[in-house]
Amino acid sequence: MNLWASLASFGFIAAIVRIAIPYVFAALGGSLVERSGVIDLALEAKLLCGAFAAATATHATGSLALGIGAGAAAGASIAGLQALCALRFGADQVVVGIGLNLLALAGTRFALQALYSEGANSPPCESVGDGLVTNPLFYLAIIATIASWAALSHTRWGLRLRAAGERPEILVAAGISVPRVRWSVLLVGGAIAGLGGAQLSLAVGGFSADTSSGRGYMALAAVILANWRPPRAVLVCLAIAAAEALNIRLQLAASTIPRELVPALPYVLTLLVITVWGAGRRPPPALGHGN
Repeated sequence: MNLWASLASFGFIAAIVRIAIPYVFAALGGSLVERSGVIDLALEAKLLCGAFAAATATHATGSLALGIGAGAAAGASIAGLQALCALRFGADQVVVGIGLNLLALAGTRFALQALYSEGANSPPCESVGDGLVTNPLFYLAIIATIASWAALSHTRWGLRLRAAGERPEILVAAGISVPRVRWSVLLVGGAIAGLGGAQLSLAVGGFSADTSSGRGYMALAAVILANWRPPRAVLVCLAIAAAEALNIRLQLAASTIPRELVPALPYVLTLLVITVWGAGRRPPPALGHGN
């Protein structure tokens, strides 16, 4: 099968969806958090810790369900630490996000060494496999997409979330605590992003250091390109996944593009789109302001 025929195959489309799953979870979580007025640079940490927790819990228990739950709990835990630093103690939200990413990168390596005397990989665990139909995280991604849109548009919680990011003074006038609203959003968004980490490790049956590989930052770019709208962010994530899937196919096929440049394709395309199409995007007015 030649390159162009393979790009039109069902297998290529399935690969795009499979690659998109961690991006989708991270972008959905990041969209909710940033719509509430909190800068979420810690998506990388939530993916990485979610992946680690999912792999270690699945290895210890043999249960994929517990592993997925552990991934969500790890993402929520990172979000709780983020809220504590940024909302409770008023630390700079950008610095907190970068610090958590560095902490997760070093902390997961330390935990691997402490638990398994191995600094790069966890022991093998149960895997969700390559298929979509048999992968529970595929269905959870669909549910999370619909639920995020419905919660933002049709619930009191979503109304308060949007007010916290756009007009927090309205919540204050109504006697509603803005930090409390943001705390709740951070925990929910963190749990959703942690599910993306679970997909990263459970898809291959184990955790490896640096498994997030910048996906959290790419997901944040998707949030910005989507103008902080969760359903649109999912579409951008699918486009990023398509570029990554194309990257894999080009590496396997004979191509006029130098092999050394092929791995950079998803990042180059994303940067190009941000430059051309991302201009004029307006973040929530209260994003990064106050606690």
